Amino acid sequence: MTTKTQTAFVIETKQKLHISGAEAVVRCLLEEDADLIYGYPGGAIMPVYDELYKFQDKINHVLTRHEQGATHAAQGFARVTGKVGVAIATSGPGATNLITGIADAQIDSTPMVCITGQVASHLLGSDAFQETDIVGISTPVTKWNYQITKASEIPEIFAKAFYIAKSGRPGPVLIDITKDAQFETFDFEYEKCTSVRSYKAKPEVNLEEVKAAATLINSAKKPMIVFGQGVILGEAEQEFKAFIEKARIPSAWTILGLSALPTEHELNVGMVGMHGNYAPNKLTNECDLLIAVGMRFDDRVTGSLNTYAKQAKVIHFEIDPAEIDKNVKADVAVLGDVKESLAEILPFVNKNSHDEWLSNFHKLEAVEFDKVKREDLFPTKEGLTMGEVLKEINNASGGDAVIVSDVGQHQMFACRYAKFNQTKSNVTSGGLGTMGFALPAAIGAKMGVPDREVVMIAGDGGYQMTIQELGTILQTKAAVKIVVLNNEYLGMVRQWQQLFFDKRYASTEMTNPDFVAIAKGYDIAAKRVTKREDLAKSVQEMMQSKEAYFLEVCVEKENNVFPMIPTGASVSDIRLE
Repeated sequence: MTTKTQTAFVIETKQKLHISGAEAVVRCLLEEDADLIYGYPGGAIMPVYDELYKFQDKINHVLTRHEQGATHAAQGFARVTGKVGVAIATSGPGATNLITGIADAQIDSTPMVCITGQVASHLLGSDAFQETDIVGISTPVTKWNYQITKASEIPEIFAKAFYIAKSGRPGPVLIDITKDAQFETFDFEYEKCTSVRSYKAKPEVNLEEVKAAATLINSAKKPMIVFGQGVILGEAEQEFKAFIEKARIPSAWTILGLSALPTEHELNVGMVGMHGNYAPNKLTNECDLLIAVGMRFDDRVTGSLNTYAKQAKVIHFEIDPAEIDKNVKADVAVLGDVKESLAEILPFVNKNSHDEWLSNFHKLEAVEFDKVKREDLFPTKEGLTMGEVLKEINNASGGDAVIVSDVGQHQMFACRYAKFNQTKSNVTSGGLGTMGFALPAAIGAKMGVPDREVVMIAGDGGYQMTIQELGTILQTKAAVKIVVLNNEYLGMVRQWQQLFFDKRYASTEMTNPDFVAIAKGYDIAAKRVTKREDLAKSVQEMMQSKEAYFLEVCVEKENNVFPMIPTGASVSDIRLE
Protein backbone atom coordinates (compact mmCIF):
# COMPACT_ATOMS: atom_id res chain seq x y z
CA MET A 1 0.00 0.00 0.00
CA THR A 2 1.33 3.44 -0.96
CA THR A 3 0.73 6.20 1.58
CA LYS A 4 -0.13 9.79 0.67
CA THR A 5 3.32 10.90 1.83
CA GLN A 6 5.02 8.21 -0.23
CA THR A 7 2.99 9.16 -3.32
CA ALA A 8 4.40 12.69 -3.21
CA PHE A 9 7.86 11.27 -3.86
CA VAL A 10 6.92 9.01 -6.75
CA ILE A 11 8.71 10.35 -9.88
CA GLU A 12 7.27 9.55 -13.28
CA THR A 13 10.06 8.64 -15.69
CA LYS A 14 9.57 9.47 -19.35
CA GLN A 15 10.32 6.47 -21.54
CA LYS A 16 12.97 7.17 -24.13
CA LEU A 17 12.11 6.69 -27.79
CA HIS A 18 14.58 4.70 -29.86
CA ILE A 19 14.05 6.16 -33.32
CA SER A 20 15.79 7.07 -36.55
CA GLY A 21 17.39 10.43 -37.20
CA ALA A 22 14.73 11.12 -39.83
CA GLU A 23 11.91 10.60 -37.33
CA ALA A 24 13.82 12.72 -34.83
CA VAL A 25 13.80 15.62 -37.31
CA VAL A 26 10.01 15.50 -37.50
CA ARG A 27 9.62 15.17 -33.74
CA CYS A 28 11.95 18.14 -33.22
CA LEU A 29 9.75 20.25 -35.50
CA LEU A 30 6.68 19.25 -33.51
CA GLU A 31 8.44 20.07 -30.23
CA GLU A 32 9.02 23.58 -31.62
CA ASP A 33 5.38 23.88 -32.77
CA ALA A 34 6.57 24.04 -36.39
CA ASP A 35 3.58 22.18 -37.78
CA LEU A 36 3.55 24.03 -41.14
CA ILE A 37 6.62 23.72 -43.36
CA TYR A 38 7.47 24.33 -47.02
CA GLY A 39 9.73 22.25 -49.18
CA TYR A 40 10.61 20.00 -52.10
CA PRO A 41 11.77 16.37 -51.78
CA GLY A 42 14.81 14.64 -53.26
CA GLY A 43 17.13 11.71 -52.73
CA ALA A 44 19.29 13.02 -49.88
CA ILE A 45 16.30 14.13 -47.78
CA MET A 46 14.00 11.24 -48.66
CA PRO A 47 14.16 9.52 -45.23
CA VAL A 48 12.80 12.69 -43.60
CA TYR A 49 10.02 12.90 -46.19
CA ASP A 50 9.11 9.30 -45.43
CA GLU A 51 8.61 10.30 -41.80
CA LEU A 52 6.66 13.41 -42.80
CA TYR A 53 4.29 11.06 -44.64
CA LYS A 54 3.80 9.07 -41.44
CA PHE A 55 3.18 12.25 -39.40
CA GLN A 56 0.98 14.04 -41.94
CA ASP A 57 -1.89 14.22 -39.43
CA LYS A 58 0.31 16.38 -37.17
CA ILE A 59 2.48 18.37 -39.55
CA ASN A 60 1.44 20.07 -42.78
CA HIS A 61 4.10 19.97 -45.48
CA VAL A 62 3.40 22.30 -48.41
CA LEU A 63 4.94 21.23 -51.70
CA THR A 64 6.13 24.38 -53.44
CA ARG A 65 7.12 24.27 -57.10
CA HIS A 66 10.69 25.46 -56.50
CA GLU A 67 12.95 25.49 -53.45
CA GLN A 68 13.28 29.29 -53.65
CA GLY A 69 9.50 29.40 -53.36
CA ALA A 70 9.76 27.37 -50.15
CA THR A 71 12.04 29.93 -48.51
CA HIS A 72 9.92 32.91 -49.55
CA ALA A 73 6.76 31.14 -48.35
CA ALA A 74 8.46 30.45 -45.02
CA GLN A 75 9.43 34.14 -44.87
CA GLY A 76 5.88 35.29 -45.56
CA PHE A 77 4.59 32.97 -42.84
CA ALA A 78 7.20 34.24 -40.36
CA ARG A 79 6.60 37.92 -41.13
CA VAL A 80 2.86 37.85 -40.42
CA THR A 81 2.93 35.45 -37.45
CA GLY A 82 6.19 36.29 -35.68
CA LYS A 83 6.96 32.54 -35.63
CA VAL A 84 9.93 30.74 -37.16
CA GLY A 85 9.38 29.77 -40.80
CA VAL A 86 10.68 26.39 -41.95
CA ALA A 87 11.89 25.33 -45.41
CA ILE A 88 13.29 21.95 -46.39
CA ALA A 89 15.15 20.72 -49.49
CA THR A 90 17.46 18.01 -50.73
CA SER A 91 21.19 18.28 -51.36
CA GLY A 92 23.01 19.89 -54.27
CA PRO A 93 20.75 22.05 -56.45
CA GLY A 94 17.89 21.72 -53.98
CA ALA A 95 20.05 23.24 -51.26
CA THR A 96 21.58 25.93 -53.45
CA ASN A 97 18.11 26.98 -54.64
CA LEU A 98 17.40 28.03 -51.04
CA ILE A 99 20.23 30.55 -50.96
CA THR A 100 18.39 33.58 -52.38
CA GLY A 101 15.61 33.22 -49.80
CA ILE A 102 18.13 32.66 -47.01
CA ALA A 103 20.07 35.78 -48.00
CA ASP A 104 16.80 37.73 -48.13
CA ALA A 105 15.87 36.53 -44.63
CA GLN A 106 19.32 37.39 -43.30
CA ILE A 107 19.31 41.01 -44.40
CA ASP A 108 15.65 41.50 -43.39
CA SER A 109 16.08 39.76 -40.01
CA THR A 110 13.43 37.09 -40.65
CA PRO A 111 13.46 34.03 -38.35
CA MET A 112 13.77 30.90 -40.47
CA VAL A 113 15.16 27.37 -40.12
CA CYS A 114 16.21 25.67 -43.35
CA ILE A 115 16.83 21.92 -43.41
CA THR A 116 18.85 20.31 -46.20
CA GLY A 117 19.70 16.73 -46.93
CA GLN A 118 23.31 15.82 -47.66
CA VAL A 119 25.17 12.87 -49.13
CA ALA A 120 26.30 10.16 -46.70
CA SER A 121 29.12 11.24 -44.41
CA HIS A 122 31.68 8.84 -45.94
CA LEU A 123 31.10 10.57 -49.32
CA LEU A 124 31.64 14.13 -48.07
CA GLY A 125 34.30 15.88 -50.12
CA SER A 126 34.26 13.28 -52.89
CA ASP A 127 32.17 15.24 -55.39
CA ALA A 128 29.40 12.67 -55.01
CA PHE A 129 26.15 13.02 -56.97
CA GLN A 130 24.31 16.16 -55.87
CA GLU A 131 26.92 17.05 -53.26
CA THR A 132 27.60 20.72 -52.56
CA ASP A 133 29.22 22.32 -49.54
CA ILE A 134 26.03 24.07 -48.49
CA VAL A 135 27.46 24.94 -45.07
CA GLY A 136 30.33 26.78 -46.74
CA ILE A 137 28.06 28.38 -49.32
CA SER A 138 25.49 29.57 -46.79
CA THR A 139 27.88 30.79 -44.08
CA PRO A 140 27.88 34.45 -45.25
CA VAL A 141 24.06 34.62 -45.36
CA THR A 142 23.02 32.71 -42.23
CA LYS A 143 22.90 33.68 -38.59
CA TRP A 144 24.22 30.17 -37.83
CA ASN A 145 24.60 26.88 -39.64
CA TYR A 146 25.64 23.32 -38.80
CA GLN A 147 26.20 19.99 -40.51
CA ILE A 148 24.87 16.92 -38.67
CA THR A 149 26.68 13.63 -39.30
CA LYS A 150 25.38 11.66 -36.30
CA ALA A 151 21.70 11.10 -35.45
CA SER A 152 22.35 11.75 -31.77
CA GLU A 153 23.20 15.39 -32.60
CA ILE A 154 19.75 16.15 -34.01
CA PRO A 155 17.77 17.16 -30.88
CA GLU A 156 20.41 19.53 -29.52
CA ILE A 157 21.13 21.14 -32.87
CA PHE A 158 17.45 21.64 -33.72
CA ALA A 159 16.74 23.17 -30.32
CA LYS A 160 19.69 25.50 -30.72
CA ALA A 161 18.67 26.38 -34.29
CA PHE A 162 15.16 27.48 -33.35
CA TYR A 163 16.45 29.47 -30.39
CA ILE A 164 19.09 31.29 -32.46
CA ALA A 165 16.69 31.96 -35.34
CA LYS A 166 14.07 33.62 -33.11
CA SER A 167 16.05 35.25 -30.32
CA GLY A 168 17.68 38.68 -30.31
CA ARG A 169 17.89 40.04 -33.82
CA PRO A 170 16.21 37.20 -35.73
CA GLY A 171 17.64 35.53 -38.81
CA PRO A 172 17.93 32.34 -40.85
CA VAL A 173 19.65 29.18 -39.65
CA LEU A 174 20.59 26.22 -41.86
CA ILE A 175 20.92 22.58 -40.72
CA ASP A 176 22.54 20.15 -43.17
CA ILE A 177 21.95 16.44 -42.37
CA THR A 178 23.86 13.61 -43.99
CA LYS A 179 21.77 10.74 -45.29
CA ASP A 180 23.33 8.14 -42.99
CA ALA A 181 22.47 10.33 -39.97
CA GLN A 182 18.84 10.21 -41.11
CA PHE A 183 18.86 6.38 -41.11
CA GLU A 184 20.89 5.91 -37.92
CA THR A 185 18.88 5.17 -34.74
CA PHE A 186 19.35 6.51 -31.21
CA ASP A 187 17.51 7.24 -27.96
CA PHE A 188 15.55 10.46 -28.55
CA GLU A 189 15.06 13.13 -25.89
CA TYR A 190 14.24 16.78 -26.55
CA GLU A 191 14.92 19.82 -24.42
CA LYS A 192 14.23 23.32 -25.68
CA CYS A 193 17.18 25.69 -25.81
CA THR A 194 17.08 28.86 -23.71
CA SER A 195 20.68 30.02 -24.03
CA VAL A 196 23.84 29.36 -26.00
CA ARG A 197 27.32 29.81 -24.63
CA SER A 198 29.11 32.81 -26.18
CA TYR A 199 25.86 34.04 -27.76
CA LYS A 200 24.10 36.92 -26.04
CA ALA A 201 20.68 37.29 -27.64
CA LYS A 202 20.03 40.79 -26.36
CA PRO A 203 22.04 43.34 -24.38
CA GLU A 204 20.74 44.48 -21.01
CA VAL A 205 19.24 47.96 -21.10
CA ASN A 206 21.57 50.49 -19.47
CA LEU A 207 19.62 52.99 -17.37
CA GLU A 208 22.27 55.69 -17.79
CA GLU A 209 21.92 55.46 -21.57
CA VAL A 210 18.14 55.69 -21.18
CA LYS A 211 18.41 58.81 -19.02
CA ALA A 212 20.90 60.41 -21.42
CA ALA A 213 18.51 59.78 -24.32
CA ALA A 214 15.59 61.23 -22.35
CA THR A 215 17.60 64.38 -21.61
CA LEU A 216 18.20 64.96 -25.32
CA ILE A 217 14.54 64.26 -26.14
CA ASN A 218 13.24 66.66 -23.48
CA SER A 219 15.48 69.51 -24.65
CA ALA A 220 14.91 69.06 -28.40
CA LYS A 221 12.91 71.68 -30.29
CA LYS A 222 12.67 69.80 -33.59
CA PRO A 223 12.91 66.08 -32.87
CA MET A 224 12.16 63.44 -35.48
CA ILE A 225 11.88 59.65 -35.25
CA VAL A 226 12.73 57.11 -37.93
CA PHE A 227 11.44 53.68 -36.96
CA GLY A 228 12.13 50.36 -38.59
CA GLN A 229 11.20 46.71 -38.42
CA GLY A 230 12.81 46.39 -34.99
CA VAL A 231 9.57 47.75 -33.52
CA ILE A 232 7.63 44.89 -35.15
CA LEU A 233 10.20 42.17 -34.44
CA GLY A 234 10.38 43.29 -30.81
CA GLU A 235 6.58 43.38 -30.57
CA ALA A 236 6.99 46.89 -29.20
CA GLU A 237 4.15 48.57 -31.10
CA GLN A 238 2.24 49.64 -27.98
CA GLU A 239 5.35 50.90 -26.19
CA PHE A 240 6.38 52.83 -29.31
CA LYS A 241 2.93 54.40 -29.68
CA ALA A 242 2.89 55.45 -26.02
CA PHE A 243 6.38 56.95 -26.39
CA ILE A 244 5.66 59.08 -29.46
CA GLU A 245 2.27 60.22 -28.17
CA LYS A 246 3.70 61.39 -24.86
CA ALA A 247 6.51 63.37 -26.49
CA ARG A 248 4.46 64.14 -29.65
CA ILE A 249 7.35 63.51 -32.01
CA PRO A 250 6.83 63.27 -35.80
CA SER A 251 7.61 59.68 -36.78
CA ALA A 252 8.68 58.39 -40.19
CA TRP A 253 9.22 54.78 -41.21
CA THR A 254 11.51 52.65 -43.26
CA ILE A 255 9.92 50.21 -45.73
CA LEU A 256 10.11 47.34 -43.25
CA GLY A 257 8.86 49.52 -40.40
CA LEU A 258 5.63 50.16 -42.29
CA SER A 259 2.50 49.00 -40.37
CA ALA A 260 4.16 49.17 -36.92
CA LEU A 261 2.15 52.39 -36.54
CA PRO A 262 -1.24 52.84 -38.24
CA THR A 263 -0.78 54.85 -41.43
CA GLU A 264 -3.52 57.28 -40.42
CA HIS A 265 -1.97 58.08 -37.01
CA GLU A 266 -1.55 61.83 -36.56
CA LEU A 267 2.19 61.51 -35.84
CA ASN A 268 2.87 59.22 -38.79
CA VAL A 269 4.62 61.50 -41.30
CA GLY A 270 5.41 58.94 -43.98
CA MET A 271 8.30 57.01 -45.47
CA VAL A 272 11.97 57.96 -45.60
CA GLY A 273 14.36 56.84 -48.28
CA MET A 274 14.95 56.93 -52.01
CA HIS A 275 11.26 56.92 -52.96
CA GLY A 276 9.96 58.06 -49.60
CA ASN A 277 7.83 61.06 -48.82
CA TYR A 278 8.99 64.60 -49.41
CA ALA A 279 8.52 65.96 -45.88
CA PRO A 280 10.42 63.41 -43.76
CA ASN A 281 13.29 63.27 -46.24
CA LYS A 282 13.70 67.06 -46.46
CA LEU A 283 13.27 67.61 -42.73
CA THR A 284 15.83 64.96 -41.82
CA ASN A 285 18.38 67.66 -42.54
CA GLU A 286 16.52 70.27 -40.48
CA CYS A 287 15.71 68.38 -37.28
CA ASP A 288 17.85 69.01 -34.18
CA LEU A 289 17.41 65.47 -32.85
CA LEU A 290 17.12 62.29 -34.93
CA ILE A 291 15.87 59.25 -33.02
CA ALA A 292 16.38 55.92 -34.76
CA VAL A 293 14.26 53.11 -33.37
CA GLY A 294 14.95 49.56 -34.57
CA MET A 295 16.44 50.57 -37.91
CA ARG A 296 19.93 50.27 -39.37
CA PHE A 297 20.58 53.42 -41.44
CA ASP A 298 20.97 51.58 -44.74
CA ASP A 299 22.03 53.52 -47.83
CA ARG A 300 18.53 53.70 -49.35
CA VAL A 301 17.39 55.59 -46.24
CA THR A 302 20.37 57.89 -45.76
CA GLY A 303 21.47 58.80 -49.26
CA SER A 304 24.87 60.50 -48.98
CA LEU A 305 26.24 59.93 -45.49
CA ASN A 306 28.40 63.04 -45.88
CA THR A 307 25.29 65.23 -45.68
CA TYR A 308 22.91 63.07 -43.65
CA ALA A 309 21.49 64.82 -40.54
CA LYS A 310 24.82 66.50 -39.77
CA GLN A 311 23.05 69.25 -37.83
CA ALA A 312 21.30 66.83 -35.48
CA LYS A 313 22.11 64.89 -32.35
CA VAL A 314 21.43 61.18 -32.90
CA ILE A 315 19.89 58.62 -30.55
CA HIS A 316 19.94 55.00 -31.70
CA PHE A 317 17.67 52.38 -30.07
CA GLU A 318 19.06 49.04 -31.30
CA ILE A 319 19.34 45.39 -30.26
CA ASP A 320 22.39 44.57 -32.41
CA PRO A 321 25.62 46.24 -31.21
CA ALA A 322 27.11 45.78 -34.70
CA GLU A 323 24.69 48.39 -36.07
CA ILE A 324 25.76 51.11 -33.64
CA ASP A 325 28.01 53.69 -35.38
CA LYS A 326 28.24 51.42 -38.44
CA ASN A 327 26.87 54.07 -40.82
CA VAL A 328 25.73 56.98 -38.65
CA LYS A 329 27.51 58.02 -35.46
CA ALA A 330 25.19 57.99 -32.44
CA ASP A 331 25.48 60.56 -29.66
CA VAL A 332 23.55 58.18 -27.42
CA ALA A 333 23.14 54.48 -28.14
CA VAL A 334 20.43 52.66 -26.19
CA LEU A 335 21.25 48.99 -26.63
CA GLY A 336 18.67 46.34 -25.84
CA ASP A 337 15.31 44.90 -26.79
CA VAL A 338 13.35 47.92 -28.03
CA LYS A 339 10.23 46.79 -26.14
CA GLU A 340 12.21 47.00 -22.91
CA SER A 341 14.10 50.17 -23.88
CA LEU A 342 10.95 52.14 -24.73
CA ALA A 343 9.23 50.99 -21.55
CA GLU A 344 12.26 52.12 -19.55
CA ILE A 345 12.48 55.57 -21.15
CA LEU A 346 8.79 56.47 -21.00
CA PRO A 347 8.78 57.70 -17.35
CA PHE A 348 11.76 59.97 -18.05
CA VAL A 349 10.25 61.60 -21.15
CA ASN A 350 8.31 64.83 -20.59
CA LYS A 351 4.89 65.40 -22.07
CA ASN A 352 5.42 67.78 -24.92
CA SER A 353 3.90 69.46 -27.94
CA HIS A 354 5.80 70.11 -31.13
CA ASP A 355 2.87 71.52 -33.06
CA GLU A 356 4.82 74.18 -34.95
CA TRP A 357 7.50 71.66 -35.95
CA LEU A 358 4.82 69.13 -36.93
CA SER A 359 3.14 71.77 -39.10
CA ASN A 360 6.30 71.87 -41.23
CA PHE A 361 5.69 68.24 -42.17
CA HIS A 362 2.08 69.04 -43.07
CA LYS A 363 3.13 71.94 -45.30
CA LEU A 364 5.59 69.81 -47.24
CA GLU A 365 3.05 66.98 -47.41
CA ALA A 366 0.72 69.42 -49.18
CA VAL A 367 3.48 70.25 -51.66
CA GLU A 368 3.96 66.55 -52.42
CA PHE A 369 0.23 66.07 -52.83
CA ASP A 370 0.02 68.86 -55.39
CA LYS A 371 3.14 67.84 -57.30
CA VAL A 372 2.88 64.02 -57.15
CA LYS A 373 0.06 62.39 -55.23
CA ARG A 374 -2.87 64.11 -56.93
CA GLU A 375 -1.94 62.70 -60.33
CA ASP A 376 -1.01 59.29 -58.86
CA LEU A 377 -4.33 58.87 -57.07
CA PHE A 378 -6.72 60.99 -59.16
CA PRO A 379 -5.15 60.95 -62.62
CA THR A 380 -6.31 63.26 -65.37
CA LYS A 381 -4.59 61.34 -68.16
CA GLU A 382 -6.10 58.35 -69.90
CA GLY A 383 -3.74 55.60 -68.72
CA LEU A 384 -4.28 53.81 -65.43
CA THR A 385 -1.74 54.53 -62.67
CA MET A 386 -0.36 52.18 -60.06
CA GLY A 387 -1.37 54.65 -57.36
CA GLU A 388 -5.07 54.54 -58.23
CA VAL A 389 -4.99 50.73 -58.13
CA LEU A 390 -3.68 50.93 -54.55
CA LYS A 391 -6.37 53.51 -53.76
CA GLU A 392 -9.09 51.08 -54.88
CA ILE A 393 -7.53 48.23 -52.89
CA ASN A 394 -7.60 50.49 -49.81
CA ASN A 395 -11.26 51.28 -50.46
CA ALA A 396 -12.08 47.59 -50.70
CA SER A 397 -9.95 46.40 -47.76
CA GLY A 398 -10.50 49.27 -45.36
CA GLY A 399 -6.81 49.06 -44.47
CA ASP A 400 -7.22 45.62 -42.88
CA ALA A 401 -5.50 43.49 -45.54
CA VAL A 402 -1.98 42.10 -45.54
CA ILE A 403 -0.18 43.57 -48.55
CA VAL A 404 2.67 41.47 -49.96
CA SER A 405 4.64 43.36 -52.59
CA ASP A 406 7.36 42.28 -54.97
CA VAL A 407 10.29 44.51 -55.94
CA GLY A 408 10.17 47.46 -58.31
CA GLN A 409 8.02 50.50 -59.01
CA HIS A 410 4.86 48.74 -57.82
CA GLN A 411 6.61 48.06 -54.48
CA MET A 412 7.23 51.76 -53.96
CA PHE A 413 3.65 52.62 -54.93
CA ALA A 414 2.37 49.92 -52.56
CA CYS A 415 4.48 51.18 -49.67
CA ARG A 416 3.57 54.81 -50.35
CA TYR A 417 -0.18 54.36 -50.77
CA ALA A 418 -1.35 51.18 -49.03
CA LYS A 419 -3.22 51.84 -45.77
CA PHE A 420 -2.61 49.71 -42.69
CA ASN A 421 -4.60 49.57 -39.47
CA GLN A 422 -2.62 46.80 -37.78
CA THR A 423 0.93 45.59 -37.45
CA LYS A 424 2.61 42.75 -39.38
CA SER A 425 0.60 43.74 -42.45
CA ASN A 426 3.33 44.87 -44.86
CA VAL A 427 5.42 42.03 -46.29
CA THR A 428 8.11 42.83 -48.84
CA SER A 429 11.76 42.20 -49.65
CA GLY A 430 13.60 45.18 -48.22
CA GLY A 431 17.36 44.84 -48.00
CA LEU A 432 18.00 42.30 -50.75
CA GLY A 433 15.30 43.51 -53.15
CA THR A 434 14.41 40.05 -54.44
CA MET A 435 12.24 39.99 -57.55
CA GLY A 436 9.94 36.96 -57.43
CA PHE A 437 9.51 37.26 -53.65
CA ALA A 438 5.84 38.20 -53.56
CA LEU A 439 3.89 35.23 -54.93
CA PRO A 440 5.36 32.52 -52.66
CA ALA A 441 5.56 34.96 -49.72
CA ALA A 442 1.86 35.72 -50.15
CA ILE A 443 1.07 32.00 -50.03
CA GLY A 444 3.00 31.69 -46.77
CA ALA A 445 1.34 34.80 -45.36
CA LYS A 446 -2.15 33.54 -46.18
CA MET A 447 -1.42 30.24 -44.47
CA GLY A 448 -0.08 32.11 -41.46
CA VAL A 449 -3.17 34.32 -41.07
CA PRO A 450 -5.94 32.45 -42.93
CA ASP A 451 -8.67 34.73 -41.54
CA ARG A 452 -7.15 37.88 -43.09
CA GLU A 453 -7.22 39.01 -46.70
CA VAL A 454 -3.78 38.74 -48.30
CA VAL A 455 -3.23 40.82 -51.44
CA MET A 456 -0.12 40.34 -53.54
CA ILE A 457 1.14 43.26 -55.65
CA ALA A 458 3.70 42.49 -58.36
CA GLY A 459 4.96 43.80 -61.66
CA ASP A 460 4.93 41.77 -64.84
CA GLY A 461 8.69 41.15 -64.53
CA GLY A 462 9.02 39.89 -60.96
CA TYR A 463 5.77 37.92 -61.18
CA GLN A 464 7.22 35.71 -63.91
CA MET A 465 10.28 34.85 -61.82
CA THR A 466 8.22 32.59 -59.52
CA ILE A 467 5.03 32.21 -61.57
CA GLN A 468 5.27 28.43 -61.12
CA GLU A 469 4.01 28.89 -57.55
CA LEU A 470 0.53 29.21 -59.00
CA GLY A 471 0.79 25.42 -58.86
CA THR A 472 1.15 25.63 -55.09
CA ILE A 473 -2.07 27.65 -54.97
CA LEU A 474 -3.77 25.06 -57.19
CA GLN A 475 -2.78 22.27 -54.80
CA THR A 476 -3.35 24.07 -51.46
CA LYS A 477 -6.31 26.29 -52.43
CA ALA A 478 -4.64 29.22 -50.63
CA ALA A 479 -7.01 32.14 -51.22
CA VAL A 480 -4.40 34.70 -52.22
CA LYS A 481 -5.52 37.77 -54.17
CA ILE A 482 -2.95 38.31 -56.93
CA VAL A 483 -2.61 41.74 -58.54
CA VAL A 484 -0.17 42.22 -61.41
CA LEU A 485 0.44 45.82 -62.47
CA ASN A 486 1.49 45.28 -66.07
CA ASN A 487 3.38 48.09 -67.78
CA GLU A 488 5.25 45.77 -70.17
CA TYR A 489 8.57 46.97 -68.77
CA LEU A 490 10.99 46.25 -65.97
CA GLY A 491 9.66 49.52 -64.68
CA MET A 492 12.17 50.59 -62.05
CA VAL A 493 15.16 49.92 -64.29
CA ARG A 494 13.39 51.65 -67.19
CA GLN A 495 12.78 54.71 -64.99
CA TRP A 496 16.49 54.95 -64.22
CA GLN A 497 17.31 54.49 -67.91
CA GLN A 498 14.94 57.35 -68.72
CA LEU A 499 16.34 59.72 -66.09
CA PHE A 500 20.03 58.84 -66.11
CA PHE A 501 20.79 56.98 -69.36
CA ASP A 502 19.11 59.21 -71.98
CA LYS A 503 16.16 56.85 -72.47
CA ARG A 504 18.30 53.96 -73.71
CA TYR A 505 15.88 51.21 -72.67
CA ALA A 506 18.37 48.35 -72.79
CA SER A 507 16.70 44.96 -72.16
CA THR A 508 13.84 46.34 -70.10
CA GLU A 509 10.86 46.06 -72.47
CA MET A 510 8.81 42.91 -71.83
CA THR A 511 6.87 40.78 -74.29
CA ASN A 512 4.44 39.09 -71.93
CA PRO A 513 2.21 36.02 -72.16
CA ASP A 514 -1.54 35.95 -71.59
CA PHE A 515 -1.47 36.16 -67.79
CA VAL A 516 -5.24 35.63 -67.48
CA ALA A 517 -5.08 32.42 -69.52
CA ILE A 518 -2.19 31.15 -67.41
CA ALA A 519 -4.08 31.83 -64.16
CA LYS A 520 -7.16 30.06 -65.50
CA GLY A 521 -4.92 27.13 -66.44
CA TYR A 522 -4.19 26.80 -62.73
CA ASP A 523 -7.94 26.93 -61.96
CA ILE A 524 -7.71 30.47 -60.57
CA ALA A 525 -10.45 32.98 -61.40
CA ALA A 526 -8.90 35.76 -63.45
CA LYS A 527 -9.66 39.11 -65.04
CA ARG A 528 -7.84 41.82 -67.00
CA VAL A 529 -8.58 45.54 -66.53
CA THR A 530 -7.64 48.09 -69.17
CA LYS A 531 -10.17 50.88 -68.51
CA ARG A 532 -10.60 53.14 -65.49
CA GLU A 533 -14.36 52.64 -65.36
CA ASP A 534 -13.82 48.91 -64.75
CA LEU A 535 -11.19 49.20 -62.02
CA ALA A 536 -13.17 49.74 -58.81
CA LYS A 537 -15.76 47.07 -59.63
CA SER A 538 -13.04 44.56 -60.56
CA VAL A 539 -11.09 45.17 -57.34
CA GLN A 540 -14.29 44.73 -55.31
CA GLU A 541 -15.04 41.50 -57.15
CA MET A 542 -11.56 40.21 -56.38
CA MET A 543 -11.75 41.11 -52.70
CA GLN A 544 -15.17 39.50 -52.29
CA SER A 545 -13.97 36.19 -53.70
CA LYS A 546 -13.59 33.40 -51.14
CA GLU A 547 -10.95 31.72 -53.31
CA ALA A 548 -7.73 32.74 -55.03
CA TYR A 549 -8.19 35.45 -57.64
CA PHE A 550 -5.91 36.93 -60.29
CA LEU A 551 -6.31 40.53 -61.43
CA GLU A 552 -4.13 42.00 -64.15
CA VAL A 553 -4.25 45.79 -64.43
CA CYS A 554 -2.68 47.23 -67.56
CA VAL A 555 -1.13 50.48 -66.36
CA GLU A 556 0.57 53.33 -68.15
CA LYS A 557 3.84 52.09 -69.66
CA GLU A 558 6.07 54.98 -68.59
CA ASN A 559 4.53 56.00 -65.27
CA ASN A 560 7.39 56.95 -62.94
CA VAL A 561 7.50 56.82 -59.15
CA PHE A 562 8.32 60.09 -57.40
CA PRO A 563 9.63 61.58 -55.15
CA MET A 564 13.09 60.21 -55.83
CA ILE A 565 16.54 60.73 -54.32
CA PRO A 566 19.21 59.99 -56.95
CA THR A 567 21.83 57.46 -55.89
CA GLY A 568 24.51 59.07 -53.76
CA ALA A 569 22.64 62.37 -53.44
CA SER A 570 21.63 64.04 -50.20
CA VAL A 571 18.15 63.47 -48.79
CA SER A 572 17.73 67.23 -49.22
CA ASP A 573 18.07 66.75 -52.98
CA ILE A 574 14.86 64.74 -53.23
CA ARG A 575 13.14 65.29 -56.59
CA LEU A 576 9.40 65.68 -57.09
CA GLU A 577 9.63 65.26 -60.86
